[in-house]
Amino acid sequence: MKKKDWILILCVIVILTPFFIPATGFFDWFNTATTNHPYIMAFFKFAILATLGECLALRIREGVYNKKGFGVLPRMMVWGFLGMCIAMAMVIFKTGVPTFLESVGGCDKGSLAAVFSAPTFTWGKLGIAFAVSVLMNSIFAPVMMTFHKCTDIHITDNGGTVRGLLRPMKMRDIFANKVNWDMQWNFVIKKTIPLFWFPAHTITFILPPTFQVLFAALLGVALGLILAIKK
Repeated sequence: MKKKDWILILCVIVILTPFFIPATGFFDWFNTATTNHPYIMAFFKFAILATLGECLALRIREGVYNKKGFGVLPRMMVWGFLGMCIAMAMVIFKTGVPTFLESVGGCDKGSLAAVFSAPTFTWGKLGIAFAVSVLMNSIFAPVMMTFHKCTDIHITDNGGTVRGLLRPMKMRDIFANKVNWDMQWNFVIKKTIPLFWFPAHTITFILPPTFQVLFAALLGVALGLILAIKK
């Protein structure tokens, strides 16, 4: 590893250390802020962590964390927006899927929701979490992933600047000529969704609510590494 890698590791340690020192009160602040401002916190979690995943992927592919035209700040803005969308989708599917399962299985209204929201782990909760993960990643994830790919291309085409990000996206040209659909469909959607996201988000929905979006953002770091290795 090079000096810049050790600097990054040191920065991560410095940022994470307050979480493990009760006297700092940082852990309690984090829980309170996540509860009171879930979408603002989702913006910053994804803006920081998911963008870090992309920087790590660039480091693996090309040996640098940033380069001209890469556009770290525009990518952070896009990931922040997507983070809020993901937080919204998680609420919708966590609420809707148990209700849907109740209607299909003839269960009493609210019975599965109570199992799913229980603080203790049960096999029933695991099954509902898996169902939520499968439906969310089958319905919401392909659209989100494709939109994110288009924004990546748009950022690169416009020099990696914030001003370039705000220009109108040439969606027709991007869809027809610039998206690598072999990679996007045959690997990102057909393989990472069932093999990575289904089980990963099953774990996500078992965690306490205040940690679910954070864990989802950390999964973005892992996926960035997987895509870099694939490339």
